[in-house]
Amino acid sequence: MSEGTLRIGTRGSALALAQAGAVAKAIGPDAMLVPIKTSGDEGQPGHEGSDKARFVREIERALLDDRIDLAVHSAKDLPIELPEGLTLAGVPPRELPADAWIGAAGSLDEVPQGAVVGTSSVRRRSQLLALRPDLEIRPLRGNVDTRLRKLADGDYDGIVLAAAGLHRLDRDADVAFALGPTEMTPAAGQGALALESRADDERAREAAAALTNPRALFELTAERAVIRAMEADCDTPIGVASVRVGENEDGLGLVGYVGSPDGGEWVRESVVGDAGQPVALAEALVARLEALGARAILQRIAGEPDAVEVPDEPEPFPEPPL
Repeated sequence: MSEGTLRIGTRGSALALAQAGAVAKAIGPDAMLVPIKTSGDEGQPGHEGSDKARFVREIERALLDDRIDLAVHSAKDLPIELPEGLTLAGVPPRELPADAWIGAAGSLDEVPQGAVVGTSSVRRRSQLLALRPDLEIRPLRGNVDTRLRKLADGDYDGIVLAAAGLHRLDRDADVAFALGPTEMTPAAGQGALALESRADDERAREAAAALTNPRALFELTAERAVIRAMEADCDTPIGVASVRVGENEDGLGLVGYVGSPDGGEWVRESVVGDAGQPVALAEALVARLEALGARAILQRIAGEPDAVEVPDEPEPFPEPPL
């Protein structure tokens, strides 16, 4: 390894390697992939959110220990609060943030009554049951290939995965249909990559900044600001999606969803504003969600007292003003 080599840290899964490989290719010949072995395995019993947080922490430890110079994460997995000494250094161009249905159907309406659907995401579970309470949601773990194999083996009638991950693995042909943001609001940062470095590593920060797409950065900033304000994490049934609006698609719309894990109560709202003011737009969305009772739903999930009441019968999903 030469002195000028930029070490790109990543997990060893096929998707993580594909994502990091694209970053290394964009940086050039001085970049070198360094797979980081993480404890545990996605296929073993555990909780998806806590597993992802652990994987991220182990990559961050490699950064802090100077074993790598730049970490590549799926942005939706990166915690809002970063360890002292680390910084979000770059956000490359974003893939489609939508969730995708894999299975024999052309739309969610065509999915048979009582179908068994695989997902370990509490966010996806909440929204699926809000739309289709007849569905049977069962846990689904493992990497993308493992999940697709379980579907092919007949363990599920359909599964839901991130469209971006399937695209990065050249598995677009497996997608039956994509779910729109008012049907299944994605996780904050879904489809985006987050490049993390040591705050004092100017060379790594410059390399990451050179790959940054301003639009992707604005979107991720807005979505993470919503998560911060709602005090949410990977285990919270909350979704936030950016939508391009305006004649030239230069405006920014945000759609937000908060619901109970069983989909029995939920709220969804949207706002439109200036793409150059992502935090202000996030604050506007949070205010609307809270006015509809989103904070009360999260308090009930957490078992906190003095939660404000929200309507027992949710209204149909509203069409956002986009």
